[in-house]
Amino acid sequence: MREIVLLARRELSAYLNTSWGYAILLVMLVLDGLMFNAFAMTNQARFSADVLEDFFFYSSGTTMIAGVLLTMRLLAEERQTGTMVLLQLAPINEAQIVIGKFLGAFGFLSIITLLTIYMPILIEVNGKVSWGQIGAGYLGLLSLGAATIAIGTLGSAIAKNQLFAAVLGGGILVLMLLGWLLGRVTEPPVSGVLSYAALFDRHFQPFQRGRINTESLIYYASVTFGFLLLSIRVLQSRRLS
Repeated sequence: MREIVLLARRELSAYLNTSWGYAILLVMLVLDGLMFNAFAMTNQARFSADVLEDFFFYSSGTTMIAGVLLTMRLLAEERQTGTMVLLQLAPINEAQIVIGKFLGAFGFLSIITLLTIYMPILIEVNGKVSWGQIGAGYLGLLSLGAATIAIGTLGSAIAKNQLFAAVLGGGILVLMLLGWLLGRVTEPPVSGVLSYAALFDRHFQPFQRGRINTESLIYYASVTFGFLLLSIRVLQSRRLS
């Protein structure tokens, strides 16, 4: 456990002490702010709950983008710079490496996500917001973010450089999102299977609307666990080869 905490702190410090981390933070906050003003804070009279729902809808997109960008360096950079050998020679196993790096990236993504809290609060200026809906929405964003970080970790574990890691992680993420669209153009029972497997829509919509869905939390936890397990297996196979 101590090794995992130390590695997570190392990763989090790497984001906080480099321009790359602050660049991602700045770009994501700017994108969130622009979309919030363009699509949520319109001149049309709307219920505050609908404005808040739109905010979480658009924030989910920036959360996934940030997740891919943050994970492209996790393991691919170690391999690209040759420091992966040092990690594997240290008294730490592959599971601890993956979990520690995952927690570091997820910690930084959580900071970016929670820094947007002022946007829902702005709705209070001309309306009335439900803190229950805000809490559920942010729980959904963090759950989606954890799953995205796990997917990106697998891409970084497979790739030999950071650019390929971003492309691979983004590609897997797109495949996980395609079920959302395919589920709408196919017939049951295929549509139900595709919709359930999709990372978005069915599982995120309840959080947007202020409902904490246990089924969706289990789904995101399962996706996170599954992709982290695959990442561990990739590192183990590379050590044996």
